[in-house]
Amino acid sequence: MAALFHGGTRMTDKSHDKRIFWGCFIALITTAFGFISRMFLIGTWAEQFGLDQAQAGRLAGIGIWPFALSIIAFSLFIDRIGYKVAMLMAFVGHLIWAAMGVGAYFIASGDTPDNDTAYQLLYWGSLILGLANGTVEAFINPVVATMFSREKTKWLNILHAGWPGGLVAAGMIVIFMGDAEWGFKIGIIAAPALIYLFMLLPCKFPVQERVALGVSYREMLAEFGILGAAVVGFLVTLQLMDFFAPISPTSRYGFIGIGIAIVAAFGVYTKSLGNGLMFFLTLIMMPLATTEIGTDGWITGIMEGVFESMHPGWVLVYTSAIMMVLRFFAGPIVHRISPIGLLAVSAILAIAGLYYLSFATGAMIFAAATLYAFGKTFFWPTMLGVVAEQTPRGGAMTLNAISGIGMLAVGTLGFPYIGALQADKEVEAIQSNATIVEQLPGLVKDGQLTVTEEKKIYEVISYTAISDDKVAAEVAKLPESAQEAAAEEIASVRSASNQGALANMTLFPTIMLVCYALLILYFQSKGGYQVQVLEDE
Repeated sequence: MAALFHGGTRMTDKSHDKRIFWGCFIALITTAFGFISRMFLIGTWAEQFGLDQAQAGRLAGIGIWPFALSIIAFSLFIDRIGYKVAMLMAFVGHLIWAAMGVGAYFIASGDTPDNDTAYQLLYWGSLILGLANGTVEAFINPVVATMFSREKTKWLNILHAGWPGGLVAAGMIVIFMGDAEWGFKIGIIAAPALIYLFMLLPCKFPVQERVALGVSYREMLAEFGILGAAVVGFLVTLQLMDFFAPISPTSRYGFIGIGIAIVAAFGVYTKSLGNGLMFFLTLIMMPLATTEIGTDGWITGIMEGVFESMHPGWVLVYTSAIMMVLRFFAGPIVHRISPIGLLAVSAILAIAGLYYLSFATGAMIFAAATLYAFGKTFFWPTMLGVVAEQTPRGGAMTLNAISGIGMLAVGTLGFPYIGALQADKEVEAIQSNATIVEQLPGLVKDGQLTVTEEKKIYEVISYTAISDDKVAAEVAKLPESAQEAAAEEIASVRSASNQGALANMTLFPTIMLVCYALLILYFQSKGGYQVQVLEDE
């Protein structure tokens, strides 16, 4: 079997391998189309369906956490059903989302609009989109890691240039569509989906490296082990509690039991705590995903209160364009410094970029965004490369599970947490604004805003949100001639305050930096970073 591998690539027809690689690349672009079109529309949907910031975060999250369940579940059996079957399932999911999203638009904008049905179509369609996107990631990562078995970090970075590439392409399309109906902005995902289907359908996919070299299924799961399963079990439990909310105490214990069952099943079958390094990388992936995907998801809404003459989505398009270009040049960078060193430098740049973005104005926003873009560029694919290079016995399981855990964390905790941060910033901004407080003295009592509601999401995130109904009641006490100006001033202050939440986001790359410093010390104690290569068993 070892003869199948030579010089870092499988000895197969090069044009065939190239077709598979670029087909996988376009499949990843398709996932980005689905992601960015939804993120650009979250504000529109929040206004149309009456959602507060954290509830909008929940709608954003429903398109993310199913990705995680899909990729982790597929990791358990994708080697058995084959990568082509997974690809076909992803394509079907993308088309279903397009149909449900477009259908939701026509239901919400018809002669007799039905917002409840439209919202349900968007909500459940987003879940299907998340499952489809996870299925894409479940097959493209092990395929590319197998075809380029000795240069995994380099080629996974190039592959994942498809994500920011898709954000740039779809972002520009949506921006240039302007005030076009949002249903059509959802439907654009069908184009790249059809392209990757026709590119990959005739292809014969390679056998995964772990399978080809005789590492058993049990050994693969043992690399992930009880510790990895505990992380998955915890996040799945939180998601189930929210998904079926409101729940009774009995149901809560039932969901906790499901999480425990996941851990117990892994323990009984693998009899292994798992690879310690893999577990540590898994923990790092949670703040990493929130830093990159979570911020990307909210950046458009956050910048709405900052830009006056420009679409706020240009910040995301700009940073994504930088990421796309840099990921194509990851190979030379990784040869100069280790993958862990690259991740540590990236964390420093992300901290500086996010903090600068929290107060930058005008053209300086793009200077801050440049720092942030350089910081986040190599996070995701380099982490995948490290996992693939350090735990090759884990095969598709460890490679895909770390992506799944990242997305599960950002969908379950990241998006709502960022939304909660924004809600808290709005409260701070209103109660500290002397003009508004003087004009509406009923808004603040004993230094505290009175037009708020205490809320909780995912059972662990508590936050204070401004009640639009209570604000409207206070504004209505003003003379009619002053009401419109007061309402506009409050809305402006609330919108502008969201930018400050980015400063709080620096917590996540700071945690990552500390962890990467520990990993640098760990690898130095072992003689330096070395790629682990499977041998024929």
